Amino acid sequence: MIEEAGGPIDYEERGSGPTVVLVPGSCSTGAAWRPVVAAWGERFRTVTTSLLSYGGTAERRNAENTTVAHEAEVVEAVVRRAGGRVHLVGHSFGGLVSLAVALRGRVPLASLTVLEAPALELLRLHGDAEGYAAMRGMADGYLAAFAAGETEAVARMIDFYGGPGTFAAWPPRVRAYAVETTSVNRLDWIGAFDFAPDPEALAQVTVPVLVVHGGDSHPAVRRANALIAAGVPGADLAAVAGATHFMIATHAIEVARRVAAHVDGAGSA
Repeated sequence: MIEEAGGPIDYEERGSGPTVVLVPGSCSTGAAWRPVVAAWGERFRTVTTSLLSYGGTAERRNAENTTVAHEAEVVEAVVRRAGGRVHLVGHSFGGLVSLAVALRGRVPLASLTVLEAPALELLRLHGDAEGYAAMRGMADGYLAAFAAGETEAVARMIDFYGGPGTFAAWPPRVRAYAVETTSVNRLDWIGAFDFAPDPEALAQVTVPVLVVHGGDSHPAVRRANALIAAGVPGADLAAVAGATHFMIATHAIEVARRVAAHVDGAGSA
């Protein structure tokens, strides 16, 4: 753990070699990266954490202040503890937070990998009304259902990202954690609604960037991540064939291969 005035932050590391900091998404902890880390063996020094209110990481937000900046501060603390220039990898909401860390420029990065960030505001900024309506409509409907007392309202979001039946197919303990942390995920979404990456700021990102989406992911999600890649000079965009949003579990070997190749390339550069 990292102990800070704002509360504890999950921190776990293993292995040796180039340092890769792995940021999970909502409704999960650093444990979500185990399949990817296992695929690497001892190739890298891997550092995992959890976002606000997941795992052992304390909450820093409230109903009036849900900005992604609070999340970015947590990841920046993890990078500082890891030491030196790190390869930052974020999945889902963790990908959006990792992008925010790169844009803030307060910690040294060797590279950035974003996997399916919910960058819905980029869709709006680029005039993709259909894509924005799909993502915002899903999120608003899901959060309204939760507010109305629908216990498993989070299933609406999970199935949007993974396809019909995804939530029902998850192990009971995974479903239970998603239900338990729905109120936290609500804050995540409110933060995502307010996070609109400045196109000029994206154009100033100088570290090597890889953006990855699932080949079978929702079209709006694929488009949003393509816009991230298009906004960063020299960024690479890749699709994992047959995968949806939850690729770090379902296609861990392929994700591990692509991230490792990016890290190796950035190290050579």
